[in-house]
Amino acid sequence: MRSVNKIALLTSGGDSQGMNAAVRAVVRSALFRGIEVYGIQHGYQGLLNEDLHPMDLRSVGDIIQRGGTILQTARCKEFHTPEGQRRGADCLRKNGIDGLVVIGGDGSYRGANDLSKLGIKTMGLPGTIDNDISFTDFTIGFDTAVSIVVDAINKLRDTMSSHERSSIVEVMGRHCGDIALYAGLASGAESILVPEVPFDVREISGRMKENFQKGKRHSIIIVAEGVGRGDNIARQLQEYSGIDARVTVLGHIQRGGAPTHNDRILASRLGDFAVQKLIEGDSGKACGTIKGELVTTDIEQVVTTKKDFNMELYNLAIRLAQ
Repeated sequence: MRSVNKIALLTSGGDSQGMNAAVRAVVRSALFRGIEVYGIQHGYQGLLNEDLHPMDLRSVGDIIQRGGTILQTARCKEFHTPEGQRRGADCLRKNGIDGLVVIGGDGSYRGANDLSKLGIKTMGLPGTIDNDISFTDFTIGFDTAVSIVVDAINKLRDTMSSHERSSIVEVMGRHCGDIALYAGLASGAESILVPEVPFDVREISGRMKENFQKGKRHSIIIVAEGVGRGDNIARQLQEYSGIDARVTVLGHIQRGGAPTHNDRILASRLGDFAVQKLIEGDSGKACGTIKGELVTTDIEQVVTTKKDFNMELYNLAIRLAQ
């Protein structure tokens, strides 16, 4: 007998492009293997409310290209408590669910880890634009978010160069600067400010002033939100260099829109992989890719390990920004 016959899935935390592709993959992969699938609306809050419904092939038709999540997502303070976690586990058992797939970021993984400790078979899929989940090279939604930022910077460069102005672009990333790093390198930004690397606004101002004297009349500075507000950086630059910089805050636009083909493929691979691992009897694992290969890692290890920042890429961006 296989180890699971009825699984459920939920999306939790901030939405990311490709979540729907992951939902589709989990549902269709499970149904292909003769496993019943239930969707849980509104994340862990929906679990506590027993907001479950059966899913079939048509439930996930025409969603692979859509951003957001058809299962919706919500924060749930109650699930941070032992009582809430026990209620969630009891709800799954009551409904005969013997496997749960959780799609989300760090907080979602912590919830899956708690349920795993209570005896629920769980699998986590990395759904977050921040790319801040350890033991996977990339998270679902990251590639799309970077593409959105790069497209915005391309448009800003056109108008900034026309008016000979500098631009500060504030992007998401409170604790992880990967969006700023990858978008900055891909768009040729002159400066990239991230939480992982100390910086000196005076040094950046001096470099901008020096470039201005050499005839360079515009530049792009990318600021991850974790290092401070773009407006504050702009005021400091004005104070130290006299250069006026316009600020663009991209905000939640980075989470919207159709996922790139990379995110759709990543989500599809991971969704199918999660179902296969549950069938094999695996539990309490986070699914990811390392050097293109599908891997699982104990969720406990994932949530207690900070992802390494890619200093090699960061130094490359600095060398090419001269």
